Amino acid sequence: MDRRAASFFVLSSLFFGGTFVAAKAGLEYFPPLLFVALRFDVAAVLLGGYVLLTSSREELLPTTRGDLLGILATGGLVIGLSNALLFVGQQYATSAVGAIVFSLNPILTPVFAAVLLSNERLSVHGAVGMGLGLLGVILVVSPDSASLLGGDAVGRAILFAGAISAALGAVLIRRANATLSSTVRIAWGLPLAAALAHGLSAFAGESPGAIRWTTEALLALGYVSIFAGILAYLAYFALLDSTGAIHANLIFYVVPVISTLGGWALLDEQLAPSAVFGFLTIFAGFAILGSESVDLRSRLPARVLECDLSAHLPATMQSGPDEHGALEQESHSSQTD
Repeated sequence: MDRRAASFFVLSSLFFGGTFVAAKAGLEYFPPLLFVALRFDVAAVLLGGYVLLTSSREELLPTTRGDLLGILATGGLVIGLSNALLFVGQQYATSAVGAIVFSLNPILTPVFAAVLLSNERLSVHGAVGMGLGLLGVILVVSPDSASLLGGDAVGRAILFAGAISAALGAVLIRRANATLSSTVRIAWGLPLAAALAHGLSAFAGESPGAIRWTTEALLALGYVSIFAGILAYLAYFALLDSTGAIHANLIFYVVPVISTLGGWALLDEQLAPSAVFGFLTIFAGFAILGSESVDLRSRLPARVLECDLSAHLPATMQSGPDEHGALEQESHSSQTD
């Protein structure tokens, strides 16, 4: 990653990580699907107003099938369906289990990329790094075996479906090769996500009368709408366009770290002793993934690359015995001539 992509990675990880803390606080005041729907209502109005003021008609209108596919994948899969499934699934599973199941996203992404994309593949080297990252997530959230292996299988299935939706959507966006900018694509996708969430909320029988409007509720809604509903997705989709689906979805290894630290600092949640080892394990996984694409020659000073090292070596080290003898014979013949 270059500096620009790295900044998008950090910002999206921070904002998405804070989502889990704000969502946990907000679910005390909102029905889950209605919370998701209102979140995207606010985000759609704010971002839609921004792009209308700053973009031309040509920049706003989709003109290709790729644009339409990108909008549908953005609003329907990555934003709408994945968030709806995440919020519903968290009702039937602990936060630790939810974090682990949703962190399967980086593992699922290469599977879809192998089928749908020709230019994104995961090497064995990369798979080792991703495996360490997932192990680190497990150490960070430290679920007990009863909650991880027992409990309600329905909750884990819903969360897994959310991870599938996010991974598939990210790969489809790369495949679409849309001409619209990521900001405009999100502005189109947010109303679609809001409509989907409102439909699911109505189907589930949720009522606006169940909302308790308090200062804490407004703060939680404001965070998930502005920071996690606009800024996080702007950073994430810019990262997706810059680095590809496989590397962009590595943020889902960092998000549990941010949410764990945020819960510890703001909600007085306990930080497991194994969390420190989990942080280090995730870092080790990222180091392996990062080293896969590092060109060591690019790190050397130019004068070293331009230097002819063979000029500083003894003659016997520059060639094998036979070659060296042949060179001496050729040199002697030229002197005789």
